[in-house]
Amino acid sequence: MDHRRFGRALLWGVAALLGVALVGAASVVISGWLLTGVEEANGGRREAAERSAVGDYFGGISAVFSGLALLLLVFTLLFQQQELRLQREELRLQRQELIFSRQELRRSARADLRALHVQLTEMAMDDPTLAAVWNDYPDEPHEVVRQHLFANLVFGHYLLFYEWGEISEEELLEYARTLLRSPLFQRYWEASRGAKEGLSPDSHEGRLFRIFEQAIRDLQGRGTPRPP
Repeated sequence: MDHRRFGRALLWGVAALLGVALVGAASVVISGWLLTGVEEANGGRREAAERSAVGDYFGGISAVFSGLALLLLVFTLLFQQQELRLQREELRLQRQELIFSRQELRRSARADLRALHVQLTEMAMDDPTLAAVWNDYPDEPHEVVRQHLFANLVFGHYLLFYEWGEISEEELLEYARTLLRSPLFQRYWEASRGAKEGLSPDSHEGRLFRIFEQAIRDLQGRGTPRPP
């Protein structure tokens, strides 16, 4: 089997060499015919040589212009690439600006909503009849309700600072320890803990709730009494 393959490969090799030789010979013959035809058409070999020299001269000039055209094409491509890079950078900056504007609008909307909540809370604190409409502490006297509402405003104040990134969690923990030294704030916290325990742990308010819970555990470890 190997001898047959070798024989076939040898035959194909010989055939390829013969084909190349035939093509080469045909090319030489055809080139001679073409050269003779060109000389006859131009009035002899000398006349053809002179015209060929003139053609070579213009061919050189053509090569120069071709090189210049290539350089212009390269410069054009580089310029377009730079323009595309600048456009991409401009689009990136525009996207960042849109994101920042959206964040600012959301922050402004939350601030307006917080201001409305403060206004409603102040109305409930000033008027017992209004406090009875929106009252999370129905069994408490109005004085205690006012204290709870004010404590909730303080909690919301720190929540707003936390959402805006103006205060760290370590600072919040220290502020929470200070607030929770007040028996009145502890009483508010005990009254509102049930509503805050269901907050999402991923939300700012949920994380702030757990910071206050940590402050309570720290104070209890130091012997701070719980509210009656």
